[in-house]
Amino acid sequence: MNVEKLDRLTGREREVLRNLAKGKTNRVLAGQLGIAERTLRAHITSIVRKLDVGSRFEASLVAVQHHDTLADDAIAS
Repeated sequence: MNVEKLDRLTGREREVLRNLAKGKTNRVLAGQLGIAERTLRAHITSIVRKLDVGSRFEASLVAVQHHDTLADDAIAS
């Protein structure tokens, strides 16, 4: 997966992606991000589509592989 696909993500999607790698449930992640579980699931669906991966798990692997890039986003915001 090339880094250009990460550029397709919105800031909120990048935040969700960073948190996906922590392996927490949707309920816990939604609570931490202050959004509804349904909204979180919508973000995950969008992330999976934009990154052209097959699952939430694969998206989590992308987050781990590109940790530095995503961490830089968090610092910049």
